[in-house]
Amino acid sequence: MAASPDRATAATTRRKVGRHRGEGQWAKGHFTPLNANEQTKKDDDGLNVRTRIETIYAHRGFDSIDGADLRGRMRWWGLYTQRKPGIDGGKTAILEPEELDDEYFMLRVRIDGGRLTTEQLRVIGEISQEFARGTADITDRQNIQYHWIRIEDMPEIWRRLEGIGLSTTEACGDTPRVILGSPVAGIAADEIIDGTPAIEEIHRRFIGNKDFSNLPRKFKSAVSGSPLLDVAHEINDIAFVGVNHPEHGPGFDLWVGGGLSTNPKIGVRLGAWVPLDEVPDVYGGVIGIFRDYGYRRLRTRARLKFLVADWGAERFRQVLEDEYLQRKLVDGPAPDQPVEQWRDHVGVHRQKDGRFYVGFAPRVGRVDGTVLTKIAELAEAHGSGRVRTTVEQKMIVLDVAEDRVASLVEELEALDLRVKPSPFRRGTMACTGIEFCKLAIVETKARGASLIDELERRIPEFDQPITINVNGCPNACARIQVADIGLKGQLVLDKDGNQVEGFQVHLGGALGLEPGFGRKVRGLKVTSAELPDYVERVLKRFQEQREDGERFAQWAARASEADLS
Repeated sequence: MAASPDRATAATTRRKVGRHRGEGQWAKGHFTPLNANEQTKKDDDGLNVRTRIETIYAHRGFDSIDGADLRGRMRWWGLYTQRKPGIDGGKTAILEPEELDDEYFMLRVRIDGGRLTTEQLRVIGEISQEFARGTADITDRQNIQYHWIRIEDMPEIWRRLEGIGLSTTEACGDTPRVILGSPVAGIAADEIIDGTPAIEEIHRRFIGNKDFSNLPRKFKSAVSGSPLLDVAHEINDIAFVGVNHPEHGPGFDLWVGGGLSTNPKIGVRLGAWVPLDEVPDVYGGVIGIFRDYGYRRLRTRARLKFLVADWGAERFRQVLEDEYLQRKLVDGPAPDQPVEQWRDHVGVHRQKDGRFYVGFAPRVGRVDGTVLTKIAELAEAHGSGRVRTTVEQKMIVLDVAEDRVASLVEELEALDLRVKPSPFRRGTMACTGIEFCKLAIVETKARGASLIDELERRIPEFDQPITINVNGCPNACARIQVADIGLKGQLVLDKDGNQVEGFQVHLGGALGLEPGFGRKVRGLKVTSAELPDYVERVLKRFQEQREDGERFAQWAARASEADLS
């Protein structure tokens, strides 16, 4: 008996869906969720979870939280469960999420452009002391990150943050994350163009907008008009880099498709020059492409970098122009290479208005609420009402009169906030690590801090720029692939055959000057205990063998494996 037309049509439809499901791209009509994450987002927009936090979970406590909210939607408001204490790195990939979850949260405060008033910094410090056991780390994306947050305290924390113009909206999740910006935008004497108005307009249009709150995965962005290339533009999903067009003047060069993690890619130039007032429109077009054409089938391929790699720059630009902007972009020049390797603005620098900004280095971004409050007080006492965070886990005080600079420097140094740091203090960064992160395998913050101390003691004469990035797992939150010495946490065997914390080593990565990924020497892994000896050995060989003007990354590219081991 022949099948009914309805049944035949349904069978044909099923075959077509199965054959053409592709990568789950909405623009191709593939709206059926292909994994649990996509189903969770389809069931309810992540932005809606705030109402449940305020009306249910904050009153009934941690045990009342729905699992899909706990490990999914809460990220849309900057909340991740932190790692339960006492679980070693060998169990990270073995235990179920509920076995790793503590009843406390990491909370990320988004600081777009790294811009803070001293009043805002003071409140951040007070929240740290009152609700986060004093924790407050400066991240390499210009945010402040708390730990030990209770769900019961979130309504009050939001009330205080939003009362001073800050938020945690889309600080995490499959959303447009914090917009990086030059920390000296609008004040640097050498600035090509101030991107602050564009950052503000992007924030107004897109952050918290439900048209863009369900992306395939995170979307990272950066806007900077600094010739120092100070926002790591090469590893963002979208970046606007200050350039001077020979006909049109100052504007931005457009980059897309950068990112690290386990499949690192340097972003590509689209060859387009974008004037300041068009930056938000172009941002909207690129994030729209990501939302509509981004791959949603596999989480491991759900970043924009994979789409850009498959399409290529020419096709990507054409789709952007034809489908999203309905106009052609102006061709433009590439940014000039920066004249120096350090891009963190540490030290004392004259502003274009004649005053000074003072950049300083905490240890691996680790500060606390008391220190942040003190920084706000010091800035105000020296005539400043503005501070900035950087993408190198540093901080800057702006607008200091010349006759107050020396006093401010002295008081910052007294707090162990180095204005004239060693290359090791200046160049070492670390992710959160196993202390709080559920993905981590090894400890990082204390390891990085102790490594700084050891290197300062062992090779005090070392005076070359050097970046040492310490990461607790393969996900590269601390940018290991683009560091001079990148350390990827993993379990290794010591000389007695015991499994211990250690690192795989990446050598010679860089951003800015000849951007590229570090090389891995076959079989090169070091235990945490051996780390100071190893780094000392490699840096001394660099000192002995470097040619005049040669940077570490250049030396590492030509050095023998024996010299790097």
